[in-house]
Amino acid sequence: MIASVSGTVVATGPDHAVVEVGGVGLAVQCAPGTLAGLRVGTAARLATSLVVREDSLTLYGFADDDTKALFELLQTASGVGPRLAQAVLAVLTPDEVRKAVANADTAVLTRVPGIGKKGAERLVLELRDRIGPVPVGADGAAGVTGGAWPEQVRQALVGLGWTSGQADQAVAAVAETVDGPTPPVPVLLKQAIRLLGRTR
Repeated sequence: MIASVSGTVVATGPDHAVVEVGGVGLAVQCAPGTLAGLRVGTAARLATSLVVREDSLTLYGFADDDTKALFELLQTASGVGPRLAQAVLAVLTPDEVRKAVANADTAVLTRVPGIGKKGAERLVLELRDRIGPVPVGADGAAGVTGGAWPEQVRQALVGLGWTSGQADQAVAAVAETVDGPTPPVPVLLKQAIRLLGRTR
């Protein structure tokens, strides 16, 4: 497995760059955003993922390890190959992908060419429990009062050992009690745990 390459960028194309490492030029498939950060004649490091097929070896390159990890995770969903996974990351940032999957926002996912409504629903279904923490940015304070808190509570419950179904039911029950300003997430989580404690 070639986990990363570091060397001089000797050429770039519409969908790839050639990085010279120890006298060998490696062709690395890259999304436009990654290519935009590369300059011919300068040194670069790309996190890489090697995709092996019967008739080819293809090296995909990314600006950082986080994007690469998400690229590999996306391919674990049925129907998603390396080309489609790269297309997702060409259209959306890793944070946007995580947020869309965690919040079941299929409208965001269908912005990617090649992903329809059913494909987006499948991504959510298969990756929701493995997508990792959803970052809360500067605008996250507003987001917590909107669609973010249910997923934060849900992930916490699953992490504590309840099933996805139990977590969903508890979140739905807690949501019904929220009237007016949304309480802090820890308060909502305690409420959900109390509800689940009765059913365990």
